[in-house]
Amino acid sequence: MVEKLALEGNNVLLNYNKTAKKSKELQEKLKKEGINIEIFRADISKREEVRKMVKFALEKFGNIDVLINNAGISMLHMFTEITDDEWNEMIDTNLNSVFYCTQEVVGNMINNKKGCIVNISSIWGIVGASCEVAYSTSKAGINGMTKALAKELGPSGIRVNSIAPGVIDTEMNSKLDDAIITQLAKDTPLGRIGKPEDIYKCVKWLIEDEYTTGQIVSPNGGFVI
Repeated sequence: MVEKLALEGNNVLLNYNKTAKKSKELQEKLKKEGINIEIFRADISKREEVRKMVKFALEKFGNIDVLINNAGISMLHMFTEITDDEWNEMIDTNLNSVFYCTQEVVGNMINNKKGCIVNISSIWGIVGASCEVAYSTSKAGINGMTKALAKELGPSGIRVNSIAPGVIDTEMNSKLDDAIITQLAKDTPLGRIGKPEDIYKCVKWLIEDEYTTGQIVSPNGGFVI
């Protein structure tokens, strides 16, 4: 998302927490192509770090037109085995981060009477997943927040949508063994798992479209119908 949005001429701030090396490598790669992106480190499960990140973005760019809430962790556990710390980490990282980032950014958007917020959820936030109750709960919360916030911010010209991807070839899912990935692909009517580019195309559409808000868009290859 960062690379493609930057290549299309957008001013982009990439926030990271534990991926400093990859973030700096991408920044250097784009710089060689004559494109500058800003990078910033913030643990967005913490309000104060989010506030510093947003302040940095406003100082660099003046305004924030688009917010993409894309941070997330996963966890496979029987429900009876989830500890309080694991539950709180999941909610803090996946759900509270969306609350913090959106609340800190939205004031600028309201002042400008325009803005676009794209939340990255999951199919499991729509239908739920066995042994992923904490993850499913956090993503369902994002979907609920998306719908309610779209109603509240619509009069200010701000669109809020959620993307609920199916199984995507990401670092998070690379932990799954090949047999599981093969089975997931077989269970998908289109016969393959998704690529990050599939989600980017959806993000791009939601940024550009001016009459879509409060929607949970789910590119999943037919996995959930």
